[in-house]
Amino acid sequence: MSIRSACPALDDRIARLRELARSEPRLEGVLLYGSWTLGEADAHSDIEAYLYVRDEHVDTFDGPSFLEQLAPLRLAYTNMYGILAVVFDDLMRGEFHVTAAGPGIDEVPTWEGMVHLPRPEAAVLLDRTGRLTRAARRLAEFRPPEPTTTAQRLTDELANWTLMLAHVLARGETARAHALLHTVIAPQQLQLCRLLRGSTAHWLTPSRALEQDLPAADRDRYTATTAAAREPEVRQAARNSWHWSRDLTTEAATRWTLRVPVRLHDRISELLEENH
Repeated sequence: MSIRSACPALDDRIARLRELARSEPRLEGVLLYGSWTLGEADAHSDIEAYLYVRDEHVDTFDGPSFLEQLAPLRLAYTNMYGILAVVFDDLMRGEFHVTAAGPGIDEVPTWEGMVHLPRPEAAVLLDRTGRLTRAARRLAEFRPPEPTTTAQRLTDELANWTLMLAHVLARGETARAHALLHTVIAPQQLQLCRLLRGSTAHWLTPSRALEQDLPAADRDRYTATTAAAREPEVRQAARNSWHWSRDLTTEAATRWTLRVPVRLHDRISELLEENH
């Protein structure tokens, strides 16, 4: 299936990957994921794929050598998530999961609710047995997160991590508090906000397209939780963050049946004010 995006260079690279995969007998299947499969690719997009290697060849398959045929590589290494990350000579990034086909393809249907492939036949670049296409079709329907259990988990997470944030601030670890606020707490706030607004298409990366997906009032609340890594600013951002978390929690509890430990929430507020 030939599909053109807003990034001709990416389209061409995907077409070339399809050709290479078909000529590589050690590959059983190749599955794309990410912005291209969602119709959101642009000039800044990456190429992201699973390379399903026949089980008997997975230990000897040389991923970088295979990908070098796409375009010259300026960087190739296994990143912190165990994924083969590459940078091509035109500065396009790539992430490739080199995976044994047997268990790897069997895992694809378990991604329901996390991964959405609206055009599964386009996402499948190679399928020698038909297994991968059947599995990818399970992801064709968008499945938003189940609201009640998801909201409960997120509200509990926000209370737990904000309590840690308060303790870290009390210890005087401004840089650590800054990192905790922006890398742990903020993504969960944005997920809860997206759940409440019915905007869960970018669930796994909740900051993606935030400017288009969320109302201005929510964007302003998020902005108020950000700060430079200076103590007074981080402390104010932490208080703003917790106020927003509590407002989101109240809104979620009104809409769904949630357990809200009000006394704990009050104590967290007190700790953050004590650190003022």
